[in-house]
Amino acid sequence: MGSSERPDPHTLAAIRTEYAKAGLAESDMLPSPIDQIERWLKHAIDAGHPEPTAMTLATIDADGDPAARVVLLKGLDARGLVFFTSYESNKGRELAARPRAAANLFWVHLERQIRVIGSIAQVSREESEAYFATRPRESQIGAWASRQSAVIAGRAELEARIAAAQARFGADPVPCPPTWGGYRLVPDRVELWQGRPSRLHDRLRYARVDDRGWRIERLSP
Repeated sequence: MGSSERPDPHTLAAIRTEYAKAGLAESDMLPSPIDQIERWLKHAIDAGHPEPTAMTLATIDADGDPAARVVLLKGLDARGLVFFTSYESNKGRELAARPRAAANLFWVHLERQIRVIGSIAQVSREESEAYFATRPRESQIGAWASRQSAVIAGRAELEARIAAAQARFGADPVPCPPTWGGYRLVPDRVELWQGRPSRLHDRLRYARVDDRGWRIERLSP
């Protein structure tokens, strides 16, 4: 990037967005954090927010360094939040070694975000296969062709692997690869953030009390 293309650091420092669309009170919160996530997710979908299910997933790699990337939330129920990936990807190996993760959903147009921290478990093979069957065929082929996170020589290598997978399955249904499937993030803590003026945001956190309930706490902005 040439010097003329670099952002002016003074301009970056001056960028401000004043959040003022809504507030968040304890009385607004549902008893269950999952129900609350569902409510806010529906608001984002109904508002036409772009990629409303985009979720930043954070893990810890083998060197103890944090690693984050965006995945798509594909399931949500009383058991937790579900996403799918290759078990042999970087995040798959990281989750196998340390089955804990954090996730963040951010809906900028609604001035809201949700943070989730908890344990990770693979979903059942039946759940993975059922979801895989709903994916577009091109995505199914891609799951067989891509050695996710592995170094490749170039795009041509990937395209050759896609062609090989297409030839392998022909017009037959594409099965779910044995190295591909879902993970469920089971929450221990869930924080809801609503932007407010002057950076005095509302932050309310669900903390698990036991297997039966949650405590709602207000955090300083």
